[in-house]
Amino acid sequence: MNYSRSMDIQRLKLLANSARALSMDAVQKANSGHPGLPLGMADFGALFYTEVLKHYPHKPQWPNRDRFILSAGHGSMFLYSFLHLTGYNLSLDDIKQFRQIGSKTPGHPEYGLTEGVETTTGPLGQGFANAVGFAMAEKRLAALFNEPDYPIVDHYTYVLCGDGDLQEGISAEAAAIAAHWGLNKLIVFYDSNDVTLDGPASKSMSEDMALRFQGHGWKVLQGDAYDYEGMLRLVREAQQSDRPVLVILKSVIGYGSPNKAGSFKAHGAPLGPDEIKLTREKLGIPDQDFWIAPEVEPLIREKQAEWARSYEDWVELVRRWSDQFPEKRDLWQEMFGPVEVSLAKLSAIEQPVGESIATRNASQRVLKALAEVVPGLIGGSADLSHSTMTDIPGGTFGKADPRGRILNFGVREHAMGAIVNGIVLHGGHRAFGGTFLTFSDYQRTPIRLASLMGIPSIFLYTHDSVFLGEDGPTHQSVEHLTLLRSIPGLLVLRPADAQETLEAWKLLLRREDGPSAIVLSRQNLVTFPKPEGWEMDYAEGAYIAHEPDGEPETVVLATGSEVNLALEAVKLTTKKVRVVSVSSLELLQVNESHRKKLIPTTARVVACEAGLGLCWHRYISPGGFLGIERFGESGPGAAVAKHLGLTAENLARLF
Repeated sequence: MNYSRSMDIQRLKLLANSARALSMDAVQKANSGHPGLPLGMADFGALFYTEVLKHYPHKPQWPNRDRFILSAGHGSMFLYSFLHLTGYNLSLDDIKQFRQIGSKTPGHPEYGLTEGVETTTGPLGQGFANAVGFAMAEKRLAALFNEPDYPIVDHYTYVLCGDGDLQEGISAEAAAIAAHWGLNKLIVFYDSNDVTLDGPASKSMSEDMALRFQGHGWKVLQGDAYDYEGMLRLVREAQQSDRPVLVILKSVIGYGSPNKAGSFKAHGAPLGPDEIKLTREKLGIPDQDFWIAPEVEPLIREKQAEWARSYEDWVELVRRWSDQFPEKRDLWQEMFGPVEVSLAKLSAIEQPVGESIATRNASQRVLKALAEVVPGLIGGSADLSHSTMTDIPGGTFGKADPRGRILNFGVREHAMGAIVNGIVLHGGHRAFGGTFLTFSDYQRTPIRLASLMGIPSIFLYTHDSVFLGEDGPTHQSVEHLTLLRSIPGLLVLRPADAQETLEAWKLLLRREDGPSAIVLSRQNLVTFPKPEGWEMDYAEGAYIAHEPDGEPETVVLATGSEVNLALEAVKLTTKKVRVVSVSSLELLQVNESHRKKLIPTTARVVACEAGLGLCWHRYISPGGFLGIERFGESGPGAAVAKHLGLTAENLARLF
């Protein structure tokens, strides 16, 4: 980053006070919000957005921009104020619509809604962990594409977090793996104001944060959030580090408010008209709503020229790099382009009918084939690769090999989910993380945020039911499919055999507008014969796996291992039974015409799944459901299923 030869601190202070004015007025107008962080960190923001951050507001998706993540998302007016003041597509009218329906300035920053917002934050700690994914993606792309004199991937990931972010356990998980991976271009600014929502931070925390992060392996720097030159020196030092860096900035929450500064009262409620008047007087702000200092406009105009030159220099660098390294240019275009280009190169994978194989093993076979043709495919597991079968060719990512494709997350399911989101948000990769289905509980917030953002993160789960056996009810998933399906926008795929597993991977890789969960078995499942063209129906939500002679009297809807069970049950009855393998209840629900074709109104409808029946009842009235409505038992998987009544005989009785 090329710093200005000298900072105009006076104009930066006016920029900071303009951000304070916008923030407290927007919160007051909405009668809702969090003025404490925007007031307390405005001087940092003025310095950061003008002297540190490599960006160009007129090209907000510039691939080589620095990424800034406001992990303390409740302080959203900090972000919105500086986005408006520095020239992003966020108007003063948008600022005045803070926290109103349909506005670009919601209560917490939302990715895809507001230019300059890199990720959706608010649930504390999520942005911190997302940032690890951003930094990981930058490090790998730099290793793949940079050449001497051609640093086309060369940017930092910056985070602003607070006490609450660092109290959440996910921050410790993410910080540990960031240091282990050597993510030296990750710089976190810690707004250390000694206050939380309940009062003084000392009520709930007493750890030495510097020692904690040093223990993780981070470099730690400390400074004053109101010392411009000091903060800039810290940034320059941080940028030279060979480790991730925590910059602790001592600040005053609600800075400038005579009666609320330094108090939890400034955290999460409007200051009130009287206090705003007093704050303006103390800061030297005119008594004017949504005031912006007139000196700000020429300052930002000068900066826009600098930012434009930086962007144009990069464009020219990429042009020359493309001429010198056409193979790398083609790889870049493939990794950042539609995955269909890569999938078209996929060779046939042998998936013979009659083969008995667990879908987790079938998934690994598919992953290895996909890794050969999808260069952006990357992922790993939470210390379970030999169980989730998630290793792919290409080596292990880390300090020794930043080109590696296997991500060893350790036993950190929560951080793994958020890091996967960060990798996907950065661009250039299709990322997945794997663990047991029962541990999806640890990942609910990252999954939910991926759905809210509409990003194609991939969550891989194995050991999908009581069939995992001896580990017992602590590990046997019963309610988890229902919980996953309750998340709007999440595509849940539970393939029934090896052939379906291949189609499931194709389906989720083609998805661009939301996350997917692929749910796989530990036990072997027989690959059964299928009708011609079944793949197209699978992509619509379901297909006919078995058709009787004549009009069906009963339709059985099943997923995963229970499709095999349904095919066995058909042999035990004289009824005319159609077996429908459901790839995704979400797809089946929205594709009404396809659903009606599969489920005649004249037929009795039965559903079978090794879990709760809550999400099936809309389809089986009248009808029946065979599943598991209680926790499991420890014992061999098949014996546990029989003990709980999940048998072909019991299913056949429902026909």
